[in-house]
Amino acid sequence: MASLRDLGLSEYEARAYRALIETGPTTAKELSRASDVPMGRIYDVLNSIEQYNLVRSQSASRPQKYVAVEPDTALDRLLADKKRELREQADQYETIVDDLAGELETADPVEDTFWTAAVGAEETVDLHVERISAAESRVVMVLSTYTEQFFDVDAVGTLILDELADALDRGVGVRLLMRPDLVPILPESIGERYRESLMEDDDFAVRTSENVSGTFTLVDDAEVVIEVPHPLKSQEVFAMIDLKDREFAGNVRAEFEPRWDAAERLRL
Repeated sequence: MASLRDLGLSEYEARAYRALIETGPTTAKELSRASDVPMGRIYDVLNSIEQYNLVRSQSASRPQKYVAVEPDTALDRLLADKKRELREQADQYETIVDDLAGELETADPVEDTFWTAAVGAEETVDLHVERISAAESRVVMVLSTYTEQFFDVDAVGTLILDELADALDRGVGVRLLMRPDLVPILPESIGERYRESLMEDDDFAVRTSENVSGTFTLVDDAEVVIEVPHPLKSQEVFAMIDLKDREFAGNVRAEFEPRWDAAERLRL
């Protein structure tokens, strides 16, 4: 159940404000009795909620009286305060991330062979997008079969395209090689995005070739993200394997280059 404490008030502050709504203009002593806020704390509580602009005081009266601001106005003010706090926190976190990004960068890349795997729809997408986001110089994608990883724009296609666009913004070159029979089943939204923005980027190129097998992504000539199709549902991805091995990645690149050179440029 929602309470005023969810918007930043303490228990005593919430009690005092609710009691003021019920009592109308009242003194601190009377409010202490009505709200069960100890008399020794009531003035501090009133000063606090007055700073929130939730109460008004009548200083000319003796003893001084207090009245609650209308609930709609009070809630709007509390909400505005919370939004401002969240914006300030977001700015602080962004500054922290910027500082840490430079601090956590390793001076030399780790060359040890390493592999990991993700199983399940969301997990495979997360791994794929994560590795593209780590690219520093080059991304090569090869598509030989229809899978929801790229072609189902409502599910993940847009996520991958967004990450590729971010990579281009970082100066990463992107090349996509696919079988020509996949072109007609590309979602229209992907085709539009290619024609309207990606096609004009000198660092982005798409070609088609019949001589394509396997579906994988090569990142920086250092690691290969390999798609493993579901054994019973060919259009679904069962798992994603990320292998970081420069020798293996180099072999994949060597096999890719002649196929790329012989492929035809995509025209939509």
